[in-house]
Amino acid sequence: MQDLKGKVALVTGSTKGIGLAIAESLVEAGASVMINARSEDEVRRVSEELAEGTDGQVAGIACSVADHDACTRLVDETAERLGGLDILVNNAGFGVFKSIEDMTWDEWRGQIDVNLGGVWSCSKAAVPHLKARGGGWIINIASLASRNTFAQGTGYNASKFGLLGMTEATMLDVRQYGIRVSAIMPGSVNTYFGGREPANERDWRLEADDCARAVMQLMEFPEGAHVSRVEMRPAIPDSARSRR
Repeated sequence: MQDLKGKVALVTGSTKGIGLAIAESLVEAGASVMINARSEDEVRRVSEELAEGTDGQVAGIACSVADHDACTRLVDETAERLGGLDILVNNAGFGVFKSIEDMTWDEWRGQIDVNLGGVWSCSKAAVPHLKARGGGWIINIASLASRNTFAQGTGYNASKFGLLGMTEATMLDVRQYGIRVSAIMPGSVNTYFGGREPANERDWRLEADDCARAVMQLMEFPEGAHVSRVEMRPAIPDSARSRR
């Protein structure tokens, strides 16, 4: 079991799906964790549930990462309330899948503001806190859509392509301070993404826990090693299952 006692983590978009699985893994490893989402009720519920039976602290702050100033407050308050910041996991994101003809400006802009702008704002605010701790991790949950385009993906592809480029540029900006910046790029995951419930008929997909495991593994590498990009896919795609 990885020991993260004394470490402080902030996970955006962490009341369900991949974000919740990551938060649960961090709490289990002994870290103090700040939960975040837009819904105050969900943030309160999840933070209270995760706080049960843990030695670390669990708190929650509700805000939208589309708001730059809210991101700065989120990061600063995490450090103030929990005693610093060692791990930032930028997980919050969403997709609207429509043709460019049908997608509205607000739908396109919303994906850019959350999936890309929110990561930039939280990362910018986190760097001084991470430097003060002598280093740490910024882990961005990207997507295979960061490399592979698809129809009806103008907004989502744009945000995730940008996220991969921003992650790698940020890594070059801060690696000399002991801050390791990585992108995890999952393909199909059986979560609530897209407004759907996880379902047995999609059990061929990755699970949220698979993505959480990748986050935890990144932090197991020694200080002299840095894995900057992790691509994840279902081992057997749905189209191949009937042939087995």
